[in-house]
Formats: sequence, structure tokens, C-alpha cells
Amino acid sequence: MEKTILLLLLFHLGMQVHSQEVRDSLLNNATLEQCIHYAITHQPGVQQAQLDERITEYNIKSRLADWYPQINFNYLYQRNFQVQTSIIGGNVVQLGVGNTSALQLVGTQNIFNRDLLPANRTRSQVRLQASQQTENTRIDVVANVSKAFYDVLATEQQINVSVANIQRLERSLKDATAQYNAGIVDKTDYKRATIALNNARASLKMNQEALTAKTEYLKSIMNYPVGEQLAIRYDSATLEQEIPVDTLQSIDINRRIEFRILSTQRRLQEANVQYNRWAYLPSLSANGAYSRNFLNDRFGKLYNQAFPQSYAGLTLGFPIFQGGKRKYNLRQAELELQRTDLDIVILKNSVNAEYYNALAGYKSSLANYIAARENVSLAQEVYDVINLQYRSGIKTYLEVVFAESDLRTAQINYFNALYQVLSSKIDVQRALGNINP
Repeated sequence: MEKTILLLLLFHLGMQVHSQEVRDSLLNNATLEQCIHYAITHQPGVQQAQLDERITEYNIKSRLADWYPQINFNYLYQRNFQVQTSIIGGNVVQLGVGNTSALQLVGTQNIFNRDLLPANRTRSQVRLQASQQTENTRIDVVANVSKAFYDVLATEQQINVSVANIQRLERSLKDATAQYNAGIVDKTDYKRATIALNNARASLKMNQEALTAKTEYLKSIMNYPVGEQLAIRYDSATLEQEIPVDTLQSIDINRRIEFRILSTQRRLQEANVQYNRWAYLPSLSANGAYSRNFLNDRFGKLYNQAFPQSYAGLTLGFPIFQGGKRKYNLRQAELELQRTDLDIVILKNSVNAEYYNALAGYKSSLANYIAARENVSLAQEVYDVINLQYRSGIKTYLEVVFAESDLRTAQINYFNALYQVLSSKIDVQRALGNINP
């Protein structure tokens, strides 16, 4: 019973700790900056890139370990069923015994070996390449999370517009019904109001479902816990202040992480070309061994007496002919370097096109935003005037429906334009290499 109670207490404590960890990892009314920071911390792609950096570091250490002395211990035993014989001076002489064994301690030290030179010369570039891959992953996360965040905000604003529109339509329906019951207007007014209200409610439902899907997508690229609510907050005034971007900036290819990755790759391939040129160099190593040999025809007395042996020496190896392999490897490395040069040219061309395409998208989105912002105030003014005239009996209800539809469309277009221009700004910043995760 005591063990059972202890296990239950431990299980309950573990569940509490797990629940606390989940709560600590949740966001409350998250801003864009908080969502980005959460994604960079929890996103599996970023974590994989960080693991790749650690793997690269251990790989470098493993390669450099070959410069240290290599010491090995060997135990040997051999049973000779037929001992080798030879004739010496007309006499048959056995050259061995039935049992042989040896304890060997062998050591080698590389003095010069072209296979080890690249690991020592390129370790800083290999580390840099791994860190650049991590930075590239973070930039992708920042851009994707930002766009998904703005998409969720745009849908939320569409829902708010739909809710306000439904409230207006409900009041209009109530007024039209009252006027119809009073015999002031015919039944077409309240039927039109009913149709408009039904359409608005259907639009609200559609946006609510879209918001759920877009929020789940944002959570997925953030690696936010499944089943937990993600509430985001924003400040419209702050978002509008973030719209401007310097459209006169010139492209600096060195700011693009893709170019820096290719530049690092090119330096590594230059080192690979040099490595293949070193294939004609000799290798030099020091080696030595100490061995205790045991020889006896009887296994029981095999280890009674040892015959030590030791030596030390140098090994100098000259590669003379390998079937042309070294020449082919060198040519292959040179061609791979040329291919990387062409990749850099392609990247420069694509970056230039990407920047002007992003800039054109930003300028068009900005013009659309300015027009949409002005249209909202105009549509609101038109709706207020026509609604007042309708209540005074001057305008028909159909004109009120048109004015209300124009207002709703103007409001939705405004918020869509706002978040579209912010999303376009991200494309411009990415094309310029100005996203710093």
C-alpha cells in the first residue's frame, strides 16, 4: 500500500511538473516579436540546424584527432597444427612451435599527411558554414511567422467588420420590419434586410473558420502546443508606423545569407582543389611497438617465458602511380569550383530580379493601402448620410443596402491592404538581406 501511494504521488507530481512546463511555454496576447522569439526557440527546423552545428563541431574534432598519437594494444594467439620445416645443412629443421602468442603495444604518429591537412586548414570555414545554415533557417522562420501573423490579423479584422456589419443590419431589419408593420413601406425592404443579414452571417462564419485554419498554421510553424489557444494582439497605429521602407536602397549582395553561404562553399572547394593537388606529396609518420612474444609446443607452458621485441622507425611513402585517379579527382574538384562560381552568378541575377519584384509589389500594395484608407472614411460618410435620408423617407432601402455594402467592402479592403503592404515589406527586407533573426 505504501509503495502504491508513493507511485501515485510521484505520478501526480510528474503531471503537475509537465502541466507547469506547458503553461510556461504558452503565450498570452502575443505580439509579433513574441511569436518570432517563440518560433526561433521552439521551431524544430532551427533546433535541427543548431544540432547540425554541434555535429559539425564533433566532426571537426574527430578529423583533428588523427594528428595525435595513435596507440593500440593487440593480443595474438595462434595454434600451429603443422609447423613449418626447412632443410638446413642436410638436416630437417622445424621453424616454429605448436603455440605462439604475443602482447603488442603499437603506436604511430603522423608527421605529414595530406589527408589531415584540410581538416586543420578549413575548420573555421566549416564552422562558419554550419552557423550560416542556422542563420538562413532563422531568417526563413522570421519571414514565415511574420506573414502568417499578418494573415491572422487580417482575418480577425474581417471578423470584426462582419460583426459590426451584422449589428447594423439587425438594426436595419428591425427598422424595416417596424415600417412595414406600420404600412409605411412594402415588404421588400425587410426582406432585403433579411437577405443582407443572412449573407453577413454566412460571411462571418466563413471568416471564423478561416481564422481557425490560419491560426493553426501559425501555431504549426511556431511549434506551438497542439490544442492550446494562441491569442495575438496588435496596435493599428504601431503597424501603420511600420509601413514605410526606404525604396532607394541599393542591393548589397554581401548582405544576403545565400551569397555568404555560397562564398563559404567556394572557399571550401578551393581548399578541396588544393587538397587534390597535394595528392602527389609523400606522407611521413613515426611508428613503434613493444611486443612480448610467447612460444611453446605445450599450451600449459606457453606463458612461462617471454621473448620481448621492440622497435621504432619512420615510414616515408611516395605515391607513384594510381591509374590516373589523382588527376581525375583534381579535375573533378576544379569543375565543382567552376560550378559554384556559376551558382554565384545565378544568385546575383535572381537577387536583382527578386528585389525589383518585391519593390514593385510593395509600391503597388502601398498605393492600394493609401486608396483603401481614404475609401473607408468616404464610404462611412456616404453610409451615414444615406441611412439618415432613408430614415427621413428620402432614400430607398436599396440605396442603404448598397451604401452598407460599400462600407463593408471598404473596411475589409483597408485591413487587407494594411497587412498586404506589411507582408510586401518583409519581401523587400528579405531581398535586401535586412532580416536579422
